Amino acid sequence: MLSPVLALGAALLLAPMAQAATPDKADAATVEQALQLAQQQHKPVLIDFHATWCYSCYYMASHVLTGAEWAGLRRKVVFVDADADTPNGHQWMDKLKISFLPSYVVLNGQGQELGRILAEQPRNAFYPKIAAILQHGDTLDGLRQKASAGSLAAVAEVLETYHERNQAEAGLQWLASLPATVQHVVDQDDRAALAHRRLQLDQAVADHRGPAVIDMATALLAGDVGCDRPYIVDNLLTATEALPADRRKSLLQPQQQTLADYVREQALPLPPVCADQRSAVLALADLDAQLGDAAGERKILDQAIDLSRQRIGGHLSADRNLADNLRVYLARAGRTDELDELQRQLISAYPDDYVYAYRYGQSLLKAGQPAKALPWLQQAAGKAFGINRLAVAAAEVKALQALHRNAEARKVVDKALAANGPWFPQQAAALKASVKS
Repeated sequence: MLSPVLALGAALLLAPMAQAATPDKADAATVEQALQLAQQQHKPVLIDFHATWCYSCYYMASHVLTGAEWAGLRRKVVFVDADADTPNGHQWMDKLKISFLPSYVVLNGQGQELGRILAEQPRNAFYPKIAAILQHGDTLDGLRQKASAGSLAAVAEVLETYHERNQAEAGLQWLASLPATVQHVVDQDDRAALAHRRLQLDQAVADHRGPAVIDMATALLAGDVGCDRPYIVDNLLTATEALPADRRKSLLQPQQQTLADYVREQALPLPPVCADQRSAVLALADLDAQLGDAAGERKILDQAIDLSRQRIGGHLSADRNLADNLRVYLARAGRTDELDELQRQLISAYPDDYVYAYRYGQSLLKAGQPAKALPWLQQAAGKAFGINRLAVAAAEVKALQALHRNAEARKVVDKALAANGPWFPQQAAALKASVKS
């Protein structure tokens, strides 16, 4: 999914955090089973696409998918828990063109999408959005019919749907197919105009048209783009990389204070207006760095590190999103010793999954320490599953090969491929090729 900050005020001081939620048992084990139950029970299907490595998913689990509102929502739907790393979750991500995690997709009993919500959301935003989908959600075909009849609200919703599905080209082609009387008024409606410009930016990014990305991103950032601001700043940073330094600075400088205000006012407070704190902090740090403001870059990273530690209060399991944000902030700030210590603590705090042992092993491997990396990667391998089993095995192979233990590397590959079966053929082929002589 894809920013100098003023001193934190009282609103940013330590506040009590919700305990990390234990995932609810799904109503159905697979999406196919959920659709069958939906037809029998006359309910819609709600799919929660997530992954063990997804920091935004941690936020939702701890802060949003809890309490009476969540329980009430669960009674209205057939719920399916779709891990992106499992074969079924991976297949349905491809089928529904899911490109962000987490994603919450509502289907009718025939498997037609009625709406989706992307990325982490504050509680006070998530539940009204999901309620609106359940009450008034429509299929894309239904929305397109309303749009063709002249409904600008439907035009905006269709364009937003194409953006959410990462289908900019199809969305722009559909817009061009509308009657001229409808096309002429699209940009006169604020919501439809914003959705149109977002699709134009998406397409320019996909086509690697740097000047168009710069023009569209700059125009969008001059207005209210809500919680998308850090991601659009990232687009602008990438698109200006090849420009002369003076030209690049003239394009980036106007974004610095606006993004700093966004971070201070919308991403860091509790509760947040925009829940993706990590992207906001990193976008501001990257922007400061590109503008040569090393003091500003250091300030926002140190501020985010201190605030994360303050809110966690020494209990990493109290808020996994914050704990994982802290890991990334330390890495971005180059505070290696603190990062290594935190990674070992995270492995202890979350002993039942593979991800932190894998990440720590990867960091040691990258640092040229394969002997130290190997035990952590082996620990991760014992807990890995699905597509991440292959990723962990690939890292194990690299460590073993660096230690000239090639026979053991081949055994790791054989074991992982046997457990994988026919799934994830591209990743399986790459793993198999890694031990060919």
